[in-house]
Amino acid sequence: MATLLIVHHSPTRSLRSLTDAVVAGANDDALEGVDVVVRPALEASADDVLAADGYLLGTTANFGYMSGALKHFFDSTFLQVGGALDPSGAADPSEGVTKGRPYGLYVHGRYDLTGAVRSVQSIVQALGWKQSYDVLEVLGEVTDEHTEAAYELGGTLGALVAGC
Repeated sequence: MATLLIVHHSPTRSLRSLTDAVVAGANDDALEGVDVVVRPALEASADDVLAADGYLLGTTANFGYMSGALKHFFDSTFLQVGGALDPSGAADPSEGVTKGRPYGLYVHGRYDLTGAVRSVQSIVQALGWKQSYDVLEVLGEVTDEHTEAAYELGGTLGALVAGC
């Protein structure tokens, strides 16, 4: 059975509602053949990443960057899961153990989300992960439309990982 790993930092009611919708979508009854593993960013491990076939990442946008918890997740797993940089510091995923695996991203913030999205994408580029759905960017209040989009994001990544 394929595994979808959802790593999130959901300290606010808004991000928790998006995470709940992502998890519900990934566990949709119509999906078969995917095991959904949900880990708070401070608890996710390299073993979780290596055991997964795809990833969904959720973060707040804090001062123009991803959450410290998601950054800690990347810092503590990057080299163990095949992340690599060339001598200049540029991404070099050519030898990555997890290279080519699909990922999705959802970000919530009150102001600018650009830096948070860019910071996550630069790290997953160095891992060689393949963006497999549009980034869900939610600025301000979370609406029903946003939770529906989060559900679709979870369902889509679940289906991709399951090979549907």
